[in-house]
Amino acid sequence: MRKKIYSVVEVSRNDSLADEIYWALMLVFIILSIVPLMFLTDYPFFRITEKVCVGVFILDYLLRWITADMKMGKGKWSFLLYPFTPMAIIDLLSILPALSVINKGFKLFRLTRAAKIVRVFKLLRYSWQIQLLARVLKKEKSVMLSLLVIAIFYVFLTALIMFNVEPRLNPVTGEPTFQTFFDALYWATVTLTTVGYGDVCPVTEIGRFVGMMSSLFGIAIIALPSGVITASYLDELRKGNGRFRSTATFDTIKDVRSGLKDKSSGAEEESMTEEESQDN
Repeated sequence: MRKKIYSVVEVSRNDSLADEIYWALMLVFIILSIVPLMFLTDYPFFRITEKVCVGVFILDYLLRWITADMKMGKGKWSFLLYPFTPMAIIDLLSILPALSVINKGFKLFRLTRAAKIVRVFKLLRYSWQIQLLARVLKKEKSVMLSLLVIAIFYVFLTALIMFNVEPRLNPVTGEPTFQTFFDALYWATVTLTTVGYGDVCPVTEIGRFVGMMSSLFGIAIIALPSGVITASYLDELRKGNGRFRSTATFDTIKDVRSGLKDKSSGAEEESMTEEESQDN
């Protein structure tokens, strides 16, 4: 029974109808649980769907917990370690904010509406595209980490320059510019990403020159990881297609061989029958 449950709730290679129905229903319930966050009014329908969705999430959490040893392969320790795995923590955090809806006695777990946004991360388990992207990022983590360190260093450097060079008030408009170091960090970040909202801008020549260099440098910072991720993503897709083609080819070869064997055995039987008829 537990093996059947595990084959349904976890990723299955069998692609059975039960797996597809379960995963489709879980996607529907996850989306239904997120929809109320898009409205300010608490409609009665939302309270009903919240109770139903949380009940389904609790059941899913328990089913995954009782089959944790099959997934983690650590025996009885799996049941103790599973609640501390990343996806189990996301599942639990998506349940806790709604416990007060089911029973008023759980006021201790009444969190803000924003806490329910954690439910979006439950979609990570049910999307192979996101899982593929996660594998790509893990594969290229050294390159991504190097670029992240360079970007953080440049943001910190330009923020220091702007905070110490720029005046606290714009001499033309009289509006505040870089009042705190966080304002400088904010400007350096949005400029490096070539966004530039314009709410904070430099007024000195040095500040404008740093802003120009940040915009140019930001193009390279964004282009480099984009190229690396795209190339690795395509490589993963090719590997997947190659495995599929090789499996299909292998199955075709087996079918051809079995067909040839059937034909050869049939020919042998026919020849033996002809020889017996000639003897008679």
